Amino acid sequence: MAHRAVGRALSLLRGRLRLPGPGHGQPRGHVRPGSSGAAVQRAPQAAAPEEPGEDAEVNTGKKTFTEVQTERLEQAERTVLIKCPPKLNENKLLQYLSSHGNIKSHFFFENRGIHALIEFSEKNSIASLQDAIGVPSAAEYHVVPFKSRLFTFMLKNPVSQAAEETPLHLSPQFHIPVKDLIQKLCHADSISSQMYILLNEYQLTDENIKLRYLVCSLVRDFAHAYFPDSTVKPFGSSVNTFGKLGCDVDMFLDFRDTQKHAAKMKKGPFEMEYQMKRLPSERLATQKILSVIGDCLDNFGPGCVSVQKILNARCPLVKFSHQPTGFQCDLSVSNSIAIKSSELLYIYGCLDSRVRALVFSVRCWARVHGLTNSIPGTWITNFSLTMMVMFFLQRRSPPIIPTLDQLKELADVLLGDFFEYYGNFDFRRNSINLRKGKEVNKPESSPLYIWNPFEQDLNISKNVNQPQLEKFVAMARESAWILRKEEKAQQMINKEPWGLAALLIPFGKSNSNKMKNRMKGIGSETIRNLLDSLKLNNPNSLQKAVGK
Repeated sequence: MAHRAVGRALSLLRGRLRLPGPGHGQPRGHVRPGSSGAAVQRAPQAAAPEEPGEDAEVNTGKKTFTEVQTERLEQAERTVLIKCPPKLNENKLLQYLSSHGNIKSHFFFENRGIHALIEFSEKNSIASLQDAIGVPSAAEYHVVPFKSRLFTFMLKNPVSQAAEETPLHLSPQFHIPVKDLIQKLCHADSISSQMYILLNEYQLTDENIKLRYLVCSLVRDFAHAYFPDSTVKPFGSSVNTFGKLGCDVDMFLDFRDTQKHAAKMKKGPFEMEYQMKRLPSERLATQKILSVIGDCLDNFGPGCVSVQKILNARCPLVKFSHQPTGFQCDLSVSNSIAIKSSELLYIYGCLDSRVRALVFSVRCWARVHGLTNSIPGTWITNFSLTMMVMFFLQRRSPPIIPTLDQLKELADVLLGDFFEYYGNFDFRRNSINLRKGKEVNKPESSPLYIWNPFEQDLNISKNVNQPQLEKFVAMARESAWILRKEEKAQQMINKEPWGLAALLIPFGKSNSNKMKNRMKGIGSETIRNLLDSLKLNNPNSLQKAVGK
C-alpha cells in the first residue's frame, strides 16, 4: 500500500515537469543563472491515471527517469574502453576502429595513462573488434581467459608511429581544488553567479556519466553468467543530478525483469515455473548472490581490485575499486527504495537549476568545514544534507518545491536563508519530514531526525551525534552572519574572498583574526548569545538570541 502511494506521488511530480532528455551531464559552461540545466519547461496539467504505472509519463517527447536509465544502459552495452599507447594519433585510432563499425561518440581521459571510451552505433561492432584482439602473453603470469570490453592498444612500430602523435582533448574526471575554485568565485559579480560557477565546476559531465554506466554494464556481464535476465543499474549521486565529479558509483543488481518475465508465462493450460534454489530469507539469498558476484569480480574481473564483501551490514554490499576508470564502487541487490529516492531527487533537480546550485554550494561548504566526510561515521551524510536543503525549500514562504512558478521568482538569497533557517531550527524538539513538508515532533531522541521519504519508520540521519549537529549549527550561524554583514565592494577592493568564496575558507584558520574582530564589533552581543546556545537544550534562549 505504501509503495503504491509512493508511485502515485512520483507520478504526480512527473506530471508537473517535462523531464530532460538522455541525462543531466553537460559540458562545462552550460548552466546559467535563471535557467534550468535540464532545459525544463512548464507542462500543462494532466489528470493522473487512477492506478499510474511506475513510469507513467504525462508529456510525450520527453523521457521519464527510467527511460533515461534504459537509454544510458543500452548505450553502455555498445561501448568499449581502450587503454591507449602514450604516443597516439587520434585520427588513425578512429579510422581503425571504424573498420569494425560506425562510431557514434568517443572521448579521451587520463587515469593511470590515456584511455578512450568508444561508443559504437551497433552492438555487433564490439564482437567484430573482439575477434581481432589477441590474448595477453603469459610470460610471467597465467591469464584468466575472460574476454571483457576492456582493451589495451600498443603501437607496432613505436619509433616511427610516435612521430605521428597528435594532441588529445582530455575530458576532466575530477573537479578543481577548492583553492582554485575560490579564486574563480572572487571574480563573479554576485553570490548567485558564484553558486553557478561552483555547480559548473563540480557537476558530473556527460562523459563521466557514460563511464559510470559502462562500469555497471561491465559488472552486468559477470552477473549474466548466473542470472541472464538481471541488470545492473546505478543509483544515488550518479543519476539523481546531484553527483559531483569524483563521487562513488552506487549500483544494484536488479531482478525485476526476471519477475516481469515470470508473469508473462502464466498463459496456457499448465501452471509453469522454474525449479530454483529455495532459501529461508531474502537477506540470506542477497548475501549468497553478492558473495558469488564478489568472488567473480575479485578472481576474474579485469581492473577490479580491493574487493570487499560486506555481507552482514544492514544493506549487504560488495565494495571494489575499478582501476581503469578510477571509480570506487558499491554493489547491492534490488534496492527499490534507493531507486525511488534517486528519482525523487532527479525530479527536484529538474525543477530548476537553482535547486541544484543551492545543494552543490551547501555540500561544498559542509565538506570544507568538516561537517561531512567520505568515511562513514557520526557526521551528517550528503544524502541527509540534501534532504535538509529540500525540506528548507519546502518550508519557504511561499514554498519553492515542487511549485515551479514560485521557484522562478527567487535567486541567491536562498543560500543565506538556508543558513539562517538551520542556525535557528529547534533540533531538540522537531524532526524534518519531507513527506509532510513540515516540522513534526521527534519520535525518538536522536540528535538529528530526518524521516526517510519512502520508509517512514527510518531515520536517515540516525548516525549523527550531538557534537556533530552542534558543529553544523555553529557553522550555519557563522555563515549566515558572513553573508549578511560583509560588503562585496569593500571585499573586492581589499582583494579578499567574499560571498560564497568566503564561506569556503575554514573558519578559525586563515580568517581567525577576522572572526576575533567580529566579536569586538557592534553585533558581538548577538553573536555571543548565539554561540552560548549551541547545546540546543534551551529553546527559550535560542529565541532570545536571535531576537524572535
